[in-house]
Amino acid sequence: MSQLFYLSSEQLERIKPFFPLSHGVSRVDDLKVFSGIIYVIKYGLQWKDAPREYGPYKTLYNRFVRWSRMGVFNKIFAELAKTTSTDGRLMIDATHLKAHRTAASLFKKGLFSRCIGRTKGGLNSKLHAVCNGDGKPLVLALTAGQMSDYKGAAILLNSLPEAKELLADRGYDATWFREALLNRGITPCIPPKKNRKQPVFYDKNLYKQRHKIEIMFGRLKDWRRIAMRYDRWAHTFFSAICLAASVIFYLN
Repeated sequence: MSQLFYLSSEQLERIKPFFPLSHGVSRVDDLKVFSGIIYVIKYGLQWKDAPREYGPYKTLYNRFVRWSRMGVFNKIFAELAKTTSTDGRLMIDATHLKAHRTAASLFKKGLFSRCIGRTKGGLNSKLHAVCNGDGKPLVLALTAGQMSDYKGAAILLNSLPEAKELLADRGYDATWFREALLNRGITPCIPPKKNRKQPVFYDKNLYKQRHKIEIMFGRLKDWRRIAMRYDRWAHTFFSAICLAASVIFYLN
């Protein structure tokens, strides 16, 4: 943490078209503020502990929250993900992200869901992801932790890009999901559940490539604010995930 992080000018130019236009007084240096936001999320700092070189911490916090509400970080990730190819292969999986007590303290009632649920592991959120054959995330979704894998797949189904095959673990072994994939011309490579009465075939050699999506989750969790959810609002936490995915996989 001794070395500060700064986006290069080339990286900034790639995402600057998705920044909202400034009105009235010019914004504080985008490069400095955006880099400071990334630094806080990567190392899991409180906003007040952000290095002074990035400017006032309130500027970082206000920019992050305001742009999260506007969906700026989500749009950056979505647009960058469109620039990569699927190579005809998709992978889908989900992982739990533990919620810190500060995130779980928000009043439960409200217009929008917190995306926090209770499982055997305690309070957590669940990140559902679809990636290509190289392990780059293409589609992301955040739900409460108790949601099953195949129900999360139903949320992502309409967002799946065109592909020839999809790899998933047996948690996605549902007849409706297999049929939905086949209707879209996608061959499922999913091992059957142990209680399945009718056996199904899947390519075991192809299934070995599924480790790439697990590696993708591991790289996201290297960012401390992703591995442990400190954000009370779901939209700020999901924005942090989208920002981390953009920097790790598309701005490197």
